[in-house]
Amino acid sequence: MIKIKLYNTLTRKKQTFVPLDENNVRLYLCGPTVYDRAHLGNTRNVIMFDVLYRLLIETYGIDNINYVRNFTDIDDKINNKSLESGRPINDITSETIKWYLEDMAALGNLEPNLMPRATDFIPEMISYIERLIKGGFAYTDEGHVLFSVSNYKNYGRLSGRSIEDMIAGARVEVASYKRNPMDFVLWKPSEQDLPGWESPWGRGRPGWHIECSAMAHELLGANFDIHGGGNDLQFPHHENEIAQSCCAYPESEFARYWLHNEMLQVDGKKMSKSLGNFFTVRDLLDQGYPGEVIRFVFLSTHYSKPMDWNNSKALEAKNILRKWRGLLKNNFEIVPLPEEAIKILSDDLNTAGVISLLHNYASNGEIGKLKAGANFLGILTQELSDWCADVDMSSLEGLFTDLRKRAIESKNFENIDELRSKLTNAGVDVQIGKSNVALVPNASFDLQEVDKIINFYGLN
Repeated sequence: MIKIKLYNTLTRKKQTFVPLDENNVRLYLCGPTVYDRAHLGNTRNVIMFDVLYRLLIETYGIDNINYVRNFTDIDDKINNKSLESGRPINDITSETIKWYLEDMAALGNLEPNLMPRATDFIPEMISYIERLIKGGFAYTDEGHVLFSVSNYKNYGRLSGRSIEDMIAGARVEVASYKRNPMDFVLWKPSEQDLPGWESPWGRGRPGWHIECSAMAHELLGANFDIHGGGNDLQFPHHENEIAQSCCAYPESEFARYWLHNEMLQVDGKKMSKSLGNFFTVRDLLDQGYPGEVIRFVFLSTHYSKPMDWNNSKALEAKNILRKWRGLLKNNFEIVPLPEEAIKILSDDLNTAGVISLLHNYASNGEIGKLKAGANFLGILTQELSDWCADVDMSSLEGLFTDLRKRAIESKNFENIDELRSKLTNAGVDVQIGKSNVALVPNASFDLQEVDKIINFYGLN
């Protein structure tokens, strides 16, 4: 059995992962709020959990894994977009979910086997809130239901903060219905122009945090193995999930292992619209960055460290992947997944370490191991190969050789320089040897431009 070690945010140390039930390994990732395209930063926790999912499948078998990633389809941002656009909420959320799944698939992520919508679990949320009220952990006021933070003695354990520090350092909502500034909303009233459901406290809608606790409990049980997301969710979202879950079901511990990834930067700066460095995944895909290249850049940095996205990293990744795919082109060797790749990844999802191992395989000509190890990370797969389509350069190589020979004889290099310029602009490196010419696609390779060159010279 593979021994997996994970850094557990809750205990602040790396621990050997021991599932509650090897035949039912359960993990939950907080998914997107579906009102717009996923930005690049949203992708990091998806790739982190996708790699974890692949490792768990290798260890326990796909039939023994339950991986939940939710869709938050009830939120004020969604409501506001509906009011501004005049579009029905369900149209917005359904369209956004479709976009999200397409974009995540374009990056090579496997789909979780469970992808619930929050709005399908409203009755479960209401029941959950009723348990909290009955247990003395929640109260009602002005049509709201709020969780009483002071009634849960372990509040702050995940984030390592005291309630006093959180009050002093946080921007908390000042509201007449709150007994304590840190108390958070479980249920709030809805006006007629907003989505709402009937409840014991009147027509309303759930707060943000309750949905994940209710869905996780319904789909995974009171106790499950792994929960995670970006470290921006550690507080308050995950802290609040733990509080309400452990109070609603005092005999439970909710999630046993917590994984949090560091944030994404762009060119060394925090990604933000005000800085003009805000990208959605679709933006990058439409700009010509292949999904496999984006994934490679993410995998090259450990999830627990800040990651910088920039064009030079993307170009480097593109060159590496093109080279590796070239090595695989005529190699049909099938080898089992190397144990050393499993061992490296099992040490807290060390994707950067596996990438280094793949470089060694490529350098040593161990192409079967290169493919097996890369596929383990979700790269060099057939599904992500479209951007690196095979191009027959033989006719252009023949033409270049012929024009070069004529140029040397006539001492007129105009025609050969023109072809070289066209090839360079199309992202093709011209490598001239003693007896031959090789045309090699580089990171800027443009298949359409190469086709134009072939047509221009009548080589098709």
